[in-house]
Amino acid sequence: MPREIVTIECSESRKEGKTPSRYTTTRNKKLQTEKLELKKYNPFLRRHTLHREIK
Repeated sequence: MPREIVTIECSESRKEGKTPSRYTTTRNKKLQTEKLELKKYNPFLRRHTLHREIK
């Protein structure tokens, strides 16, 4: 099965001392070998921020 479920977490909220938002998504691990980075909405900061893949 080439697709795996990954969790992405906000990278900016920890710096500001707020609660990080987390999303789950899938990625094709054969075609995308590097960590996933997406711009998603963080409801605690009330803006779109960069979310990076965590383990």
